Amino acid sequence: MRATHAPTSPKSTLAPAPRVSRQELSPIHLLERAGDIYADVKAATDGPNTYTWRELRARARRLASALRRDGLKKGERVAFLAFNSEPLLTAHFGVPQAGGVLVAINTRLNAEEVAYIVQHSGATRVFVSPELLPTLAEVPATIQRIVLGPDFEALLAKGSEEPIELWLESEDEPITINYTSGTTGRPKGVVYHHRGAYLNALAMVIDHKLVRESRLLWTLPMFHCNGWCFPWAVAAVGAESVCIPRIEPGPTWQLFDEGVTHFCAAPTVCTMLVTDPAAHRLASPVRLFAAGAPPSPTLIARMTELNFQLEHVYGLTEVYGPFTINVAKPGQDQLPPQEQANLRARQGMPNVCAGQVRIVDLDMNDVPRDSATMGEVVMRGNVVMTGYFEDEEATTRAFHGGWFHSGDLGVMHPDGSIELRDRKKDIIISGGENISTIEVEQAVVSHPAVLECAVIAVPDEKWGEVPKAFVTLKPGVELTVEELVAHCRTKLANFKVPRQIEFGGLPKTSTGKIQKFLLRAKEWEGRERRIN
Repeated sequence: MRATHAPTSPKSTLAPAPRVSRQELSPIHLLERAGDIYADVKAATDGPNTYTWRELRARARRLASALRRDGLKKGERVAFLAFNSEPLLTAHFGVPQAGGVLVAINTRLNAEEVAYIVQHSGATRVFVSPELLPTLAEVPATIQRIVLGPDFEALLAKGSEEPIELWLESEDEPITINYTSGTTGRPKGVVYHHRGAYLNALAMVIDHKLVRESRLLWTLPMFHCNGWCFPWAVAAVGAESVCIPRIEPGPTWQLFDEGVTHFCAAPTVCTMLVTDPAAHRLASPVRLFAAGAPPSPTLIARMTELNFQLEHVYGLTEVYGPFTINVAKPGQDQLPPQEQANLRARQGMPNVCAGQVRIVDLDMNDVPRDSATMGEVVMRGNVVMTGYFEDEEATTRAFHGGWFHSGDLGVMHPDGSIELRDRKKDIIISGGENISTIEVEQAVVSHPAVLECAVIAVPDEKWGEVPKAFVTLKPGVELTVEELVAHCRTKLANFKVPRQIEFGGLPKTSTGKIQKFLLRAKEWEGRERRIN
């Protein structure tokens, strides 16, 4: 007897018989629930347009059914090159609901980089913001383009708002592919699965304390680790997404005053906000997840003064964004402000759904919990990628010893919390002594005239390499090299004090990370730097 199946579901993707005690975890279920329980609650604001959860669910269903009607196969990759917007938010549900795998691309990449990602991922369609169309110049013409706006709305009109069967046999199936920054070569495609997306979304709800009344401002690009899983997290509690295509300090401060309650940002974005003329103490507290680079105690203290509740999280693309969070200990708020800021600068412990984190030596042994012995940060658990897309060799290297190797160096404190000291490639070895660039950077930015700083190793005939600081000053202030060196001597051992200082702007990624590799390339041109 031949088995029968729904005509819209390929024979190869027939779901197993339902199990009464189990439902495969997928964030798609969060939207389906939100469309009922929060039906008339505002789900998203995108410029002049607003959408309820009923409307957002309907648009996701329309996208999913339209893609299927256009022949999308299970596991097929669908690319989005788009600014933060309702269509990109909707795609986080509609594409996987159709059975596809979402590939959200960094909007700051050039045409050659975008073409590589589209072709490497095997995407058959690219949805694109109108302003970014020129960036698709090197994408083969055989790959379909759908421009957000009238074209996107026309596609949705072909779909249906009726419930759509989710082609999901296992929660371990891929839901998205996120490409790394590619600073040391071609970007790698990090594969997320439905289970990890669901669990990390719930962790973000818990740790960021989202509730139905929350209004999340999209200062974090949705293409970056799928916005740390917050597109799915807001659906879990019926919170509102406030979409903005780019960060402008003045309008952002206005949105804070108009009721935004939560946002996420790199420390450089925080610095941009607190030094803007519009900066002021907020009437109501705004919660903030800061990550991308360790925020300095100086920045944390300033954010607190302005009524931001800064929570420090840490992770990488390979672990869905935030893996650890710094949770304050009982009574910590009674400590002196500077001591509180120092404690809050740590990376903390795994979030409630993440898994395990260790600091290990070269033989994979745990380093002592002495706040001093450095080792590599390794992770294992629910929100670790399944691997790099079409790159078995890189996956094997990353998972050596049964743990994901972050490439970050840190220490373990007696209470089990971790604190980063550096990237392996950033650590400075001067005359046989290890120097943490993070420690030097925090000393430099503690000077009241300094806006931000990046420290790298530069070649030195006597010591092999020494620290050099690239420093951006606050507008309208003056500072000499001698004055800054004198300040650093009050904070650092003599061998850690920058031997060179250069004032000026700093190169950054689209998510606000300082691009140290560009600074290093210039300083080491014509010379080889060995990294153990």
